[in-house]
Amino acid sequence: MTKKNLFWRGMFLGALAGGAISLFDKHTREVMKEGVQKTSSKVYETVRHPGETVGKIKSVIEQVSEDFSYLAEKVDEIRELTPQVTDMIRETKDTFSKNKDDELLEELLEEKGTND
Repeated sequence: MTKKNLFWRGMFLGALAGGAISLFDKHTREVMKEGVQKTSSKVYETVRHPGETVGKIKSVIEQVSEDFSYLAEKVDEIRELTPQVTDMIRETKDTFSKNKDDELLEELLEEKGTND
């Protein structure tokens, strides 16, 4: 005898029971009714005028494709700039580090000169 995993079945039945219980509230029922009516009217319009829907979907896909291309270009630009920026940061750090080292050396020399 094989045991079945009842987890998903239990989740589904629990969701159905929770949804049914929530409909006891009048406000929830009214909101759900409005939502179902809006959705069904949109589905009806989509079925009735499929050409418009296809056109909208195509334009959205084209826009997303253009946006993706733009983002890909920007990512490539950032990849190209990153080594340059890293080099500039290193050079700046080295410059400031050398200046601090020089200042410390001068201070040490001055202290040694005053102590002698």
